[in-house]
Amino acid sequence: MNESEPGLDFSTVIASTVHDMKNSLAMLMQAHSQWLERLPEAQRHTAEQSVMAYEFAHLNGMLVQLLGLYKLQVNQLPLQPGYHELDDFLEAQLACHQEVFEQRGIEARYEVDELCGLGFFDRSLIGSVVSNIINNVLRYARRALLISVREEAGQLLLTINDDGGGYPAQMIEHQADYLQGINQVTGSTGLGLYFAARIAGLHQRNGVYGRIAISNGGPLGGALFSLYLP
Repeated sequence: MNESEPGLDFSTVIASTVHDMKNSLAMLMQAHSQWLERLPEAQRHTAEQSVMAYEFAHLNGMLVQLLGLYKLQVNQLPLQPGYHELDDFLEAQLACHQEVFEQRGIEARYEVDELCGLGFFDRSLIGSVVSNIINNVLRYARRALLISVREEAGQLLLTINDDGGGYPAQMIEHQADYLQGINQVTGSTGLGLYFAARIAGLHQRNGVYGRIAISNGGPLGGALFSLYLP
């Protein structure tokens, strides 16, 4: 290749590869589900099946996240907000993970304040954020997960709480810098929180932008993820 020829846009190659991987994973998940239905009942709820169900969801979430980050970088991730019934939205999010909840013995539920029947947001993008946080919760929760929605200071506040050990103190202290490098102990890169923060920030009204925050405590005493949408 001479100097006049354009170079390879590696980010575009990666995005294309991730898209193909996501399609392949979807086919693999479908085939696994069909195979699982043919198994005797006693073989459908083993520890190995729990691992596979979780890792399928985890891989799919990471690929969706990577594609989203690429589209954000090249300004190809349009925001398409609309009004959505919160009960319906949260039921759908939990249903996507129901198999793993059951296999891991986690009681997952949601609560929506009666004054917050509708939310105005991009269902697909916020769904990706919620799904990613749930995948993370599945790694650390012991027995319970709670998603709550209420209004706070004129904004819609969605929280995801678990009964695990909570976020590390250093992570909370430096939460403004979500890309903190790979944690050699947990394997965390902070990429999920960075993605969540970017998606939240796309939502804005009257100069107020969406944001996220992490802390520990809440009704279940563990990690508490908070998403604010104007």
